[in-house]
Amino acid sequence: QVQLVESGGGLVQAGGSLRLSCAASGVYAVGWFRQAPGKEREFVATISRSTGSTYYADSVKGRFTISRDSAKNTVYLQMNSLKPEDTAVYYCAARLGIGGRRTSNEYDYWGQGTQVTVSS
Repeated sequence: QVQLVESGGGLVQAGGSLRLSCAASGVYAVGWFRQAPGKEREFVATISRSTGSTYYADSVKGRFTISRDSAKNTVYLQMNSLKPEDTAVYYCAARLGIGGRRTSNEYDYWGQGTQVTVSS
């Protein structure tokens, strides 16, 4: 069975940082997505299963970093220089195969989400 559990969300002041964690039951290509109130779910970042290749949405490039700790079967999303517009529920997703993808319908498994709120 595949199980994804996100953690690390919370309330932070603009300009601050948070690190989200995604604990997985296996090794997969992993992506982070987010959904703000009244908006559609959008891509944030992805990392491949074995090569470690990463890709970021333009809106977070240079501020967010996705990484993998293989020993802990955990993928992280380090979020720096947070802005109020980053406020959303953040979801961890995994897909079969090696390569990461940037659209939600290409992922097979999803976590329950963790709330990130950035105050002005």
